[in-house]
Formats: sequence, C-alpha cells, structure tokens
Amino acid sequence: MHLMMILTALAVAWWLRSTWIGPEGNWNLRWRRSLFLFLFPPLLLFMTAIAVLCMGPQGKMGGMYTGWGSYLLALIYLGFFSILCIKHAIQGWQSVESARNCPLVNFGQRQIRLLNTGALFAGQIGFWHPELVVSQGLFQTLSSEHLESVLAHEQGHYHYRDTFWFFWLGWVRSCTAWLPNTDSLWEELLVLRELRADGYAASQVDPLLLAESLLLVVSSTPVLSEICCAALGSPGADRLEQRIEALLAPPEPISAAQLPSWHSFLLAFLPLVTVIFHT
Repeated sequence: MHLMMILTALAVAWWLRSTWIGPEGNWNLRWRRSLFLFLFPPLLLFMTAIAVLCMGPQGKMGGMYTGWGSYLLALIYLGFFSILCIKHAIQGWQSVESARNCPLVNFGQRQIRLLNTGALFAGQIGFWHPELVVSQGLFQTLSSEHLESVLAHEQGHYHYRDTFWFFWLGWVRSCTAWLPNTDSLWEELLVLRELRADGYAASQVDPLLLAESLLLVVSSTPVLSEICCAALGSPGADRLEQRIEALLAPPEPISAAQLPSWHSFLLAFLPLVTVIFHT
C-alpha cells in the first residue's frame, strides 16, 4: 500500500511538471503559476515520504500489509534531500565567505564590499541579510547616474530577500532535477526575480538609464555561482531581452511575490492524512 502511495505521488508530480508550456500572462500570473508548478510536486513527494516513515515498515493500511521496501525507499529519498541541502548550504557559505574577504568600503551612505576585478559586477551575496558586492571595474566604467541605477536594482533584491528565498528554491531545483521542465521553470523564476528588481529600481531611477546599465554589465559579467547571489547581470540572452523590453514598455504593477493560494498547497499534505488509517 505504501508503494502505491509513492507511485501515485510520483505520477502526480510528473504530470504537474509536464503541464508547463512556457510563460503566459502578466507578471503576477506568471509568478504564481511557475512557483506552484515548481514547488508543489517536490512538496507532495516530501510529504508522502514523511507519511511512509511515520507509519513504519510494519502493520496494515487499507487491509493490505506494509513492508520494508517502501519504507527504505522513503528513507533513501529523504536522505538524498538532506545530503543535497547540506551540499547546497556549503556552496552558499563558500560564496558568502568569498564576499567577506573583499574589503568593506563606504560609498555615500552605503557600505559595500569592493571586488578587485576589472569585470563589471554588482550583486547581493548572502542569506537573509546579504551584503552588496561591487567590482572596481564597475566604479571605473559607469557614470554616477548609471551606477546609481545599478545600486537601486540591487536594493530591490535586498528588499525582497531574493538571496534567501532563491537559496531554498535552488535546493528544490537540485532535488527535482529529474522531473520534467525543472530547468525551464527555474529560468522562468530567475527572469521574474530580475523583472521584479528592475521594477523596484525603475520606481526610483530613470528606466532608460537602468536599461543602458544592464546592457553594459551583462556583456562583461563574470559567471558566478547563483547560490546566495542576486546580481544585476545574470547571464542569459532570453532574460536580457525580456528585461530590456519590460523597462522600455509602460510600467506594469509588480507586487511582492505571493505564494499561490494556500488551499492549493494544502493538497500536498494529504499523504499525512493516511497515517490515521495505518494500524
């Protein structure tokens, strides 16, 4: 019976991920849909594995005997999740430590980490309270107006705590890389994250200045780990095209990201209800 639960959860997770057909609608609709399809399948699998572990390898469920096979399968799955979480945390900590090795300098009313490279880079690196890291090349290349637009974009990432939330989303991505459309949904979430930060910056600076800064920075941004990092020049031609078009178009209202309806996510906890039927 436990094995049937696991196979059912796998089938539902696979089917949901397969329904992704690409970005549609406005920003809020795209965010809610992509986040649901990205998070619900692994949450369902996770809850199913926990339910199987809670019921144990012995006893009956629905008149059918349970066994060690499904119990060990759930244990291996949760262990796999845990190992990937530890690995992800170590990589994130290494990013944070590399940022903290950069000297701390004052820039106006801000404190920033100065990265000793001629490449154009600006990004928030950290967890809940990330630090702003800016390269020397950025200071030397951009005008004060363009630099201010870059810092406004990074302030948007700080405002929405993107480094923290996308650390966990990145972990989910690594755990469900075998499900269909995982990378496509991840790229969509990254685009929407950048569009939100662009929208935040565009409310404070000239959107055209931000678009010009974006073109300059993306062309020479070094490829860095995206774990615990939210940078203006995230690589990807498709991301760049969408962001430039959004900045040049009439502003679209972008609110803080909300999770899709909690009622939808509560369905992922249904496997826990089966525990009461285990004897």
